[in-house]
Amino acid sequence: MYFSYSNFSVFLLIFFCQGVLYALLLLQKRIQFQDKASGWLSLFLFLCAMYIAPFMLGYAGWYSDEGYRNFMFYVPFQQLFLIGPVIYFYTQSLLNPSFLLSKDKILHFLPAIIYLIYSLIVFITDQLILKTYYFYADEKDKDFDFWYQMTGLLSMIYYLSLSLKDYLKYRKKAFQELSFANDVLFKWVQQFLIAFLIILMLRILFFMINPEWGNFGNKLWYYACFSILFTFIAINGYTHAAQIRPLSAANQLIKPTILKIENLSISEQINQPLATENLDVKEWQDKINKLVRQGKIYENPRLTITDVANALDRPPKLVSRIINEGFQLNFNDFINQHRTEAVIEKFQQGAHETKTLLAIAYECGFNSKSTFNRAFKKHTQLTPKQYLEKMA
Repeated sequence: MYFSYSNFSVFLLIFFCQGVLYALLLLQKRIQFQDKASGWLSLFLFLCAMYIAPFMLGYAGWYSDEGYRNFMFYVPFQQLFLIGPVIYFYTQSLLNPSFLLSKDKILHFLPAIIYLIYSLIVFITDQLILKTYYFYADEKDKDFDFWYQMTGLLSMIYYLSLSLKDYLKYRKKAFQELSFANDVLFKWVQQFLIAFLIILMLRILFFMINPEWGNFGNKLWYYACFSILFTFIAINGYTHAAQIRPLSAANQLIKPTILKIENLSISEQINQPLATENLDVKEWQDKINKLVRQGKIYENPRLTITDVANALDRPPKLVSRIINEGFQLNFNDFINQHRTEAVIEKFQQGAHETKTLLAIAYECGFNSKSTFNRAFKKHTQLTPKQYLEKMA
């Protein structure tokens, strides 16, 4: 196989091979563990590798040879209409372990299917019917047509916005219903979406600088940046794939608290008036405070709004509303405030003289050092060490 090795072609070849390798490794995880998220990420990385392939092969001299040039022309390497939906479904499968690709969701792939049919028509017309360049009379790769690059960009922006919207809904719901929200926030999802946002911003920037996407020399820096960012996604995505199954299992354990982004009924009704309840917020504030303080339920590191609601024999949405309106806090901050106060009480009793700060934090319901430090500073404006120094 002909391949002209140059600085540019070898540079992109390295990232291309890495993308294909990680795509295969994640596909193996998909098959071995039945992990849908790994499958979607595998497809995304494969599409990214195919995305840089025309430029890698172009620098390798393929557009200069008629046989290879025909291969480049008629194979649609850049599936711009497919990347967006794959990103969206990858995010969905991470946030919702029971996510399924239903029939209505297949419509998201319709633009990509139409483009594949268009590519097939171009091939049949030029190579089998007319046996000469008709669609390719200008001898420019159709993957780099302005209309396709622009609509593909808009498609990816649209699906990225959907993914960000769902992640923010998930994040809000977690803080409203879980005392351990930081453990299930899937920070990797946030990093992944930010990385792809940077890719799109770079694409817009380079598109503005030079909209002629068939001009190889002026696009090298964009493809170099793209390759680096998608390699970051590949390495970190593969690393976090090992953590997806335990976290998904944890989401199942905290039922009946629902974290699925497809069912947001509780969160959406928090601020709605409860006509059937003769609500005395102050009275219920006192009941909740008594339950939390005297019952020390904050010591449960997996405490949920449903646990509190069951103890009070009231609907979760009602308890959530009382905490929101009465204490001006979400559930996560409310419980962490009580945990912080419990830590301070232990400080005042001298527990820090015989125990580590982390041991005290665990006794009070915190389940990680980072969450403890963040919550403590949020409620006291001081770090635990600064607080102890102030006490001395």
